[in-house]
Amino acid sequence: MTLQPGDKAPAFTTTDQDENTHSLKDFKGKKVALYFYPKDNTETCIKEACNLRDNFAALKKKGVVVLGVSIDNEKSHKKFEQKFSLPFTLLADTDMAMVHAYGVWQEKKFMGRTYMGTLRTTFLINEKGVIDHIIEKVNSKEHAAQIIETWGL
Repeated sequence: MTLQPGDKAPAFTTTDQDENTHSLKDFKGKKVALYFYPKDNTETCIKEACNLRDNFAALKKKGVVVLGVSIDNEKSHKKFEQKFSLPFTLLADTDMAMVHAYGVWQEKKFMGRTYMGTLRTTFLINEKGVIDHIIEKVNSKEHAAQIIETWGL
């Protein structure tokens, strides 16, 4: 099953870089930009995270909560957060429950090699927990603007 705008966002409960527990229901009444990325401390993921960091105040002002998700563990997320001064929550999906629930764990190809990995995808979830938009063609260098424009904020 592939998620579509209008679908209820799959529930989750997981921990962040500080080992605090978060569930989707904790964000009811808020706009959530739930962004999935392949790996901490890799070139394109750094560009995306830093763009969101640099535009975090504008996103926050528009009422958007930013949540990053990868299959890296809490310790890896903490190093990533500290190295790049990231002001938002990074969720650890070490059991891969979220990447499977959101359908972003898929076959990828790189330099002629085929492997399974996380597709860089952002789900814009409204205050009622419903997916408003899905950004599949993420522009890592301009992702905050892409979120604002896609959501029409």
